[in-house]
Amino acid sequence: MKDFMFVFRQASYDQGNTSAEEIDTLNKKWQDWIGGIAAQGKLKSHGARLEVAGKVLKPGGVVTDGPFVEIRERLGGFIVVSADHLEEATTLAHGCPALDAEGSVEIRPVFA
Repeated sequence: MKDFMFVFRQASYDQGNTSAEEIDTLNKKWQDWIGGIAAQGKLKSHGARLEVAGKVLKPGGVVTDGPFVEIRERLGGFIVVSADHLEEATTLAHGCPALDAEGSVEIRPVFA
């Protein structure tokens, strides 16, 4: 088994316009999808959901507000899964709720 990181990218949006019911529905989709991976014994690390705010450190010690406020999508979070190969990891990524919102899942092998 090899480890793969799923990096979730989603369109930037104003969460203030999202109802509590919509948030609950979305959270349930994420829990169900990650729970399905865990039930297969493939979830290595639950990872984390990332907040929108942050800082970016650039060469020369330049610090800017971030992350990357000028782009249309943001890094939403990550998990680490175990799979025999990249194709299996890609199959596990199907059904990710980020895809429902025009987001993406970047599937990256982790160096061992």
